[in-house]
Amino acid sequence: MSKAEELEQIAQTIANDNVTPKLRDGATQLVFGVGSPEAELMFIGEAPGAREDEQGEPFVGAAGKFLTEMLGQIGLQRRDVYITNIVKYRPPGNRDPLPEEIEEFVPYLQRQIAVIKPKLVIFLGRHAMNVFLPELKISQAHGHPVRKSGQVYLPLFHPAAALYNPQMRQTLQDDFAKIPKILEKLATEIV
Repeated sequence: MSKAEELEQIAQTIANDNVTPKLRDGATQLVFGVGSPEAELMFIGEAPGAREDEQGEPFVGAAGKFLTEMLGQIGLQRRDVYITNIVKYRPPGNRDPLPEEIEEFVPYLQRQIAVIKPKLVIFLGRHAMNVFLPELKISQAHGHPVRKSGQVYLPLFHPAAALYNPQMRQTLQDDFAKIPKILEKLATEIV
């Protein structure tokens, strides 16, 4: 079975397992993930917003446009990476997902990570980071890779932060510029 088929199977399992029925009933569709199943980089946000719910693809609104722009600055396109969220259905009114909703989706996200086997998992925002690295504060951890249980993670501020705070734009771009160097370093490690 190909990685793409395995990912499709995980998406189908979410529907079959009736994960977060209240969220599902309020959403237009499952927003599972997009990009290359062979990606070295996997970006994880918190949950889909209104635009993502409409289009069925993560990070397609204003924050997504900035993410695409930053990818371009390091010579990548969306199809070169894999982009997903922890929670796969839009919470009503774009509220933060509840802890129990996050908890229900984490096993499926872990399966996505296991299938893709990215060299680097990049958290977009503190909410996504705190699911895997609850001991860290995004204000201190952003832009610094962390290895935990054999996986390397890179916490970044959420791209939406740059939309509300122009000073964050440069911080995000500076942190993003570190990604190629981190990948280079990971490539030289003995597996």
